[in-house]
Amino acid sequence: MDLHNLQPAEGSVRKGKRLGRGQGSGRGGTSGKGHKGAKSRSGYKSKKGFEGGQMPMQRRLPKFGFNNIFRKEYKVINLSDLQTISETQKLEKIDVQTLVSCGLVSKNSLIKILGNGTLSTKLEVTANAFSKSAIAAIEANGGSAIKL
Repeated sequence: MDLHNLQPAEGSVRKGKRLGRGQGSGRGGTSGKGHKGAKSRSGYKSKKGFEGGQMPMQRRLPKFGFNNIFRKEYKVINLSDLQTISETQKLEKIDVQTLVSCGLVSKNSLIKILGNGTLSTKLEVTANAFSKSAIAAIEANGGSAIKL
């Protein structure tokens, strides 16, 4: 054991200086918080977006747009998707449960069938909404489009 190997015992030395323990400690008096002002007080908590009394960014920027609370959000499925499902799973009826099991929609979502792609098989499709081109394409193959 030499002088350069000496170390204090585990847990006997505190990390960092203790605050507010007199002027001699180096962190007495104001305890490292400077002089006066809100940040020096106990219990100080800054509000989100507070800019020191300056008008905050979220109030300076103009507001625009409109969010309709009654809007209905549809999950869109194209005829090409229906064609691949019917080919892979050999189905003639496609409804909400089928689309949920395929992972295309969640169970509570509204579904709209759009006419993008081609349909070559006879299908009975059940959904919440259809586009005119989708209905025409489904019925052209002898299938039926049923609205929920």
